Amino acid sequence: MTRTHHIVWDWNGTLLHDIDAVIAATNASFAELGFAPITLETYRELYVVPVPKFYERLMGRLPTEEEWLVMDETFHRHYWAAAADSGLTDGARDLLRDWQLGGLTQSLLSLAPHDRLVPLVREHGIDVHFLRVEGRTGPSHTSKAGHLVRHMQALDAAGVSADRTVLIGDAVDDALAAAHVGARAVLYTGGSHSRRSLESAGVPVVDTLAEAVLTARELAE
Repeated sequence: MTRTHHIVWDWNGTLLHDIDAVIAATNASFAELGFAPITLETYRELYVVPVPKFYERLMGRLPTEEEWLVMDETFHRHYWAAAADSGLTDGARDLLRDWQLGGLTQSLLSLAPHDRLVPLVREHGIDVHFLRVEGRTGPSHTSKAGHLVRHMQALDAAGVSADRTVLIGDAVDDALAAAHVGARAVLYTGGSHSRRSLESAGVPVVDTLAEAVLTARELAE
């Protein structure tokens, strides 16, 4: 079986430019417990997955189980109310189309709830470009590594192998997940992390999705 170049795309903060919705929802969840709002710069410097560790960095301690439930519910309620107005990242639509027209494959993997993700991707009219669109079906405080293992296993029948796969995402967790399965990663600065944070992962860091795709093509050779 011929193995082709493959991109696994992250959704939130990568293909979907939703950082404003994320900050608004984060601050709404903080307000529920009386914490002061944070700036985009602070968010990007401190964000980490699993999310409770991010809250620990901000609060100086891990949230209690009760606090976590309140913050998680509040975040998702506010985020999904705003996410419908978030657009695709500049150039994303053309890049997805051109990669597919070039005879190459791609998929979408997200920690967003699967039942929310699939309709939103379809609404943006880009679902036709992916071999597989897969969101989270388990707890919201997980990392992406195990999720990517299952994703790659499902793609094997389509001729996708980890050694010719590049994950394009906006978080250090994306790079860790890629390394876990033997794939490569390119990290994009337009989402959840600062450039300084992303560079700590030791993988290419870019400022546009066009650069990300160009780098992914080179890495997959």
